[in-house]
Amino acid sequence: MFYNDLIAKQETENILKANYIVALEEKIPTRKTAHIKNAPLIYRYFAIPKPEKLKLSELDENEFTIKFVFNINSNIPGAYVFSSGKNMGVFKAVGYPEDVANFYKLESYKGYMWLAHGRFPTNTPGWWGGAHPFNLLNISVVHNGELSSYDTNRKYLEEFGYICTLQTDTEVAVYIFDLLLRKHGLPIELACKVVASPLWKQVDRMSPKEKILYTNLKIIYGRALLNGPFSMIIAYEDGFIAINDRIKLRPLTAAKKGNMIYVASEEAAIRQVCKNPESVWMPRGGEPVIAELIRENEKEMYSTKEVTA
Repeated sequence: MFYNDLIAKQETENILKANYIVALEEKIPTRKTAHIKNAPLIYRYFAIPKPEKLKLSELDENEFTIKFVFNINSNIPGAYVFSSGKNMGVFKAVGYPEDVANFYKLESYKGYMWLAHGRFPTNTPGWWGGAHPFNLLNISVVHNGELSSYDTNRKYLEEFGYICTLQTDTEVAVYIFDLLLRKHGLPIELACKVVASPLWKQVDRMSPKEKILYTNLKIIYGRALLNGPFSMIIAYEDGFIAINDRIKLRPLTAAKKGNMIYVASEEAAIRQVCKNPESVWMPRGGEPVIAELIRENEKEMYSTKEVTA
């Protein structure tokens, strides 16, 4: 949680503790960093919904939590839920990446998957809540580009109860993937073909079976199409998706070494963390790279695949 002041913190905690059993609450550990200024109050809570509240709501735990997130972000001035998943965490701020890492003491954390993005906002204000990643439940997104379809996407999402309050287009991408994957249960490959759907001239050249499938997807989910120049990484509990717009107006590069998968806008960024990858490739527009976590004998490793229409 980000809080601008103690009043926002108290109001949020009143709602939180009325609806959740809080096992642990604490200020997120940070260190003083010269170039990180005007930091909000930053707290985290480990909690589960109270059984009686969950039963009364007639929602599952995920929907219950989403309602809580939107309630706080929409109705409590100065409070913002920036991370709401399990076994994951979001760290975001206004500053250079190395300063943000130092501020949050990231060297003390371990994980099998990391997302990072240095965002330079153009059409929206730069503020702590607008920094990347954007998160809802276990889906987190980093995004380079501009979604010209934002208003269409936002109005479509509002029909399903999502509320956009965070002053940036990336927010709709998180909610669209939550809608497609969690609520509608689409396979990952088809969800990718919704947000970066084939052009009609490509559909016309498909086999009859594929033509029916992609025509229906475009008709049913037309307002979930992410239009405009973008490259994007979407992380979830079992892996991640890297995808760019269908005519590739933003760069996207992928690489592999051993059981590690890397994606970035440029190859140079990958080589900063992996000097000699075994393979490097640039996916075509609208073709996702999907890296899935495989658990074999409790050993974690990745497989990867590209998906074409």
